[in-house]
This record gives sequence, C-alpha cells and structure tokens, in this order.
Amino acid sequence: MKSWEEVVAFACALPDVEMASFYGKMCPKVRGKAFVSPGREPDSFHVMSPHEEKAVLLETDPGTFWQTPHYEGWPGLLVRYGSADPERVKRVITRAWWDRASKAQRAAFGERP
Repeated sequence: MKSWEEVVAFACALPDVEMASFYGKMCPKVRGKAFVSPGREPDSFHVMSPHEEKAVLLETDPGTFWQTPHYEGWPGLLVRYGSADPERVKRVITRAWWDRASKAQRAAFGERP
C-alpha cells in the first residue's frame, strides 16, 4: 500500500463496500460504516482496530502502525504508506471491514482474518 488510491482499491474489492463521505472526505464503507479513511497525517491513512489489536500493532511494528494524540483512546490507528509487510496491512484492513460487516456478510466471507 503505497498510496491512498491503493488502499481504496483494495478496500473496495472487499464485499459490499461503497465510497461515501466520512468527515468530509470520501472513503470506503460497509453498512454505512467507515473502516479506513485518509487520516489527518501526511503519508499515512487511518484504519479502525479494536484496542487490544491496536496495542499489539503499535508494539510489534511501530514503523508501520502509529498514532498521534488525536487517536489515543480511539479504536483505530495510523498506517504509514509503503510498509515492508503489505500483506499484514491488507489483513488489518480486512479485519476492519469484517468487524463492521453484518452477520450475513461475515458468514458469506468466512472466519475473521
């Protein structure tokens, strides 16, 4: 994921995703809920993540996953573009989608990644 356009392309390939406004910016949503967004910091995007997973990501790969004070206490974090592990970033995005998907969408998709 080297750009917001790549993030959007990947996210929009997930089931039932549509682009819609989120805090004044277009971003991918499932069931009307954003799971990734452009973020507020240059060279990064925002992804939703449960607090316990967020803590692991921040600890294990601070070069990719990070936060500013704005995101502290929020179930989401920033992701730097150009990660050395793009598959992990894709998995985090897919989990964010899965967490916001309906029960039927989850059943059709399968286990949480």
